[in-house]
Amino acid sequence: MSKRKKRQSSHGPTGKLGFATRAVHAGEDRERYADSITTPIVQTSTYAFKDSKEIRAYTRGNKERFEYGRYGNPTETVAQRRLAALEGAEDCVLSASGMSAITTTILALVRSRDHIVITDDAYKKTLEFCSQYLQRFGVECTIVPFGDYDALDRAVGRRTRFIFSESPTNPYLNIFDLVRLREIAKKHNVLTLIDSTFATPYNQRPLEFGVDLVIHSCTKYLAGHNDILAGAVLGSKELVDKVRDLHNAFGGVIDPHCCYLLLRGLKTFPLRVAVQNETAMRVARFLEGHPCIKRVYYPGLESHPHHKTAVEQMTGFGGVVSFDVKGGLAATNRFLDNLKLCYIAPSLGGVETLITHPASVSYYNLTRKERYALGITDTLVRLAVGVEEADDIIADLDQALKASRRPRKRAGG
Repeated sequence: MSKRKKRQSSHGPTGKLGFATRAVHAGEDRERYADSITTPIVQTSTYAFKDSKEIRAYTRGNKERFEYGRYGNPTETVAQRRLAALEGAEDCVLSASGMSAITTTILALVRSRDHIVITDDAYKKTLEFCSQYLQRFGVECTIVPFGDYDALDRAVGRRTRFIFSESPTNPYLNIFDLVRLREIAKKHNVLTLIDSTFATPYNQRPLEFGVDLVIHSCTKYLAGHNDILAGAVLGSKELVDKVRDLHNAFGGVIDPHCCYLLLRGLKTFPLRVAVQNETAMRVARFLEGHPCIKRVYYPGLESHPHHKTAVEQMTGFGGVVSFDVKGGLAATNRFLDNLKLCYIAPSLGGVETLITHPASVSYYNLTRKERYALGITDTLVRLAVGVEEADDIIADLDQALKASRRPRKRAGG
């Protein structure tokens, strides 16, 4: 066996090992610096060559090694390999945030006069980038209603480069039928991109359905502790290399310490998501039967419009539950103000339970009419469960909802 092949076969467990085993070990060389169990943080910006002979071997492709921090880091490489093993991808490139991963991927795949299609339920900043910024580079964007597959089919033209969507979406947790997406893309010979942050590789692996590239905000479930920013793009080596080339030029690199924290988070990632799936299901059922709740949006509920699709292509329904509170904006604010366990914060996927009010946090700069046109009502709330006891989360929601029915006392009243 050649030295190169031997090195590749030592990158953690391979074969048919379980998901949790891969989450702990995949991507690592068996022998590590100082015999450490954890992957070390290689905190350096550049790498020294032994002599001119090694430089020539490297530049001619005869030697694998690192050159400069913008082009790669040993800690980063392990994290990329592990994520690829979990997603079932040939390759992965990490970047400094989820949005960095999205924007770099889009720009790497288009040229002036190209056209892309995106669904209207995509993340706000993704839609903003596609509909406003891309036109500066001569790239057209068509936004189609989520779930209208006929409109999606009609929107694809001869200059269309790819179709972009999310599954589940934010905040209504709509589920994209990945089989129909593949059929439409194959018919028109275009690429498909799915932001699978809310699902994670534990609950859904779009590449298995024929999707070309999968994007994650690793900030959320993959790292899982609300302490880093990171993004990942996964798919075939050919496509990921195109993204990596532009990524290297843009310089949106991830810090080695963030990669270390991401690797740490991935070791417990399957355990955390399994708990969050179960807790979110219990919370969703509790809320659906609560007198202070108008409607609950969770793909695990039979009442969700895409429940059947979710059952067919997901192994779990995730840790996010969205819902409408009865009583208007005032009651919704009273509910938020009375929470004692859940933190009001705009992220998700960590060990702490977070809750956010999209109308006042993410869409505060829009008029009420503009928000409602996007489905962002005054009473919509998004809950991201952590790993606390489900009973404690439910108890906190219950007391806050009961308090939402009691108007604040006027001063001096």
